[in-house]
Amino acid sequence: MRALGVIGGSGLYQMTGLENRREECIGTPFGDPSDAYVLGTIEGRDIAFLSRHGRGHRLLPSEINFRGNIYGFKALGVERIVSVSAVGSLREELRPLDVAVPDQFIDATRHRPSTFFGEGIVAHVSLADPVCPDLSEALVSVARACGARVHAGGTYLCIEGPQFSTRAESQLYRSFKADVIGMTNAQEVKLAREAEICYATLAMITDYDCWRQGEAAVTVEEVVARLNDNAAMAQAIVARALSRLPEPRTCDCATALRNAILTEASRIPRQTRDRLRLLVGKYLD
Repeated sequence: MRALGVIGGSGLYQMTGLENRREECIGTPFGDPSDAYVLGTIEGRDIAFLSRHGRGHRLLPSEINFRGNIYGFKALGVERIVSVSAVGSLREELRPLDVAVPDQFIDATRHRPSTFFGEGIVAHVSLADPVCPDLSEALVSVARACGARVHAGGTYLCIEGPQFSTRAESQLYRSFKADVIGMTNAQEVKLAREAEICYATLAMITDYDCWRQGEAAVTVEEVVARLNDNAAMAQAIVARALSRLPEPRTCDCATALRNAILTEASRIPRQTRDRLRLLVGKYLD
């Protein structure tokens, strides 16, 4: 199975138009994912959808089992993941209901596991260019064709949450030269790279955070209402992007671990080796 994985964020809890729909619960060495994976096809192409916060929005950003989520996609044979995420804008020109496809990330979280490695195995993957260029290019191209106002590139700042920013924090984040702000994508992009899965974010802008003079403070109602407005657009972009992706993959994402593992194979504990076999087996066996 070479499905496109789709992670749905706030306001996007399902993919409409899926044919041959079924659900699969996957246990992982890192615990259970956020929800069952919803599998199906759109125009003959395989889709694996996961609700990031669980159906009914049960999980705080810091409670999401990011390792379980990404590992589950890997177990399903997913080679590419699109994250559909609600974000706030830190730039005047990035307006609510616009779409951004960032190519850089700043991780300002504090309490989240962000690697599959440890417990006897050390690996350092490159994150200089954290998103897949092929996948990002396809999303930008299709989003424009769908009539969206699209911003290619930029920086996604990931904060801990679950609270929205104070006004002082929002101004500080703008000084970082970040473009959009969210609470979930930093762990996903890191773990996807370690799992050798292509990753890109379809960032649906819902608000101006709280830095903008004269702008009301962001509210949950505002975020969800605007993401609901863009839900159909997001799903159309994802569905049409499938036909723009090269097969097989020609990017470097598929070999991110080739030279990243530093630990001598003979010194890796058997239990750790078994737990990570899906990710590193081809390099150690």
